[in-house]
Amino acid sequence: MHDPFAARRTTWVLCCTGEMVAAELRGLLERYARPDLTTAIDGVRICRADHPVPPSSSMSGTVLAVVAQGSKRLAVGDHVYEYGPGQYLVASVDLPATGQFVDAVPGRPALAFGLTLEPAAIAELLLQAGPGDLPRSPGIVRSGVAVTDAPDELLDAIVRLLRLLNRPGDRRVLVPLVKREILWRLMTGEQGDIVRQLGLADSSLAHIRRAVQWIRENYNRPFRVEEVARLSGMSVPAFHKNFQAVTGMAPIQFQKNLRLQAARLLLASRPHDVTGVGQSVGYDNPSQFSREYRRQFGAPPSVDAARMRGGAAPAPAALP
Repeated sequence: MHDPFAARRTTWVLCCTGEMVAAELRGLLERYARPDLTTAIDGVRICRADHPVPPSSSMSGTVLAVVAQGSKRLAVGDHVYEYGPGQYLVASVDLPATGQFVDAVPGRPALAFGLTLEPAAIAELLLQAGPGDLPRSPGIVRSGVAVTDAPDELLDAIVRLLRLLNRPGDRRVLVPLVKREILWRLMTGEQGDIVRQLGLADSSLAHIRRAVQWIRENYNRPFRVEEVARLSGMSVPAFHKNFQAVTGMAPIQFQKNLRLQAARLLLASRPHDVTGVGQSVGYDNPSQFSREYRRQFGAPPSVDAARMRGGAAPAPAALP
């Protein structure tokens, strides 16, 4: 006999289950948050903000970031990403990023979970997947950063991973299994294409990641785009197009962001040597260094250094 209320009851159960998972996620993050963001599980970070703080700049890492309470704003190049409760962000390339919780208030802290995405673990899952297990790739180069809604299965797996923080006897065996499940949910989810490319040695993303790594290692010296394009195995036009698509920046803009972030870290320990710091990161012109630094961080190097010396040091990471 047809039950006209069956669908309504099923929806109600699913909603209640989702709310319970979200509530447990918030409780676990609040319980295990540390000032340095670290946890007892390798690659897992927890961020808590009890009040509004200035934007913090760092490299994004290759990461999954999930907001459980509050909302987060992340700027990468000319793009700004916002995500809140029940949403996640994935970064498949290590990019200069500036992040900020935008609605943390006393008594209702902003809470976020982060998990480092390891290319080797993704590659292993790709090898184990059977024909038809994974969605077909659209075959286009996409941005290395994306935001989407988190399915209940992903949030449930994250909660089970966080429960293991209080179960040291289970962690050695169960953490790798739950991490694999989280990766699988990402690889088969809405942003699965950019996550899967992390595990492909010859993908367009892998070529750009190789260029990103080279620029990071040589950020303080001039370079020719042709040189990096050749290293990436691409023509110059293809390299420009793909680099912009993945990072949201031109190669020279990417280098400039790296230089300024490195300069800010150096100023924390060398606050009275603004000229020397600028030169060490590749600026021959002190005026240009000061101008670009102020545009990036909202204050000249000397003023920002004084703030950091007074205890307002930059946060250790823009993500999660």
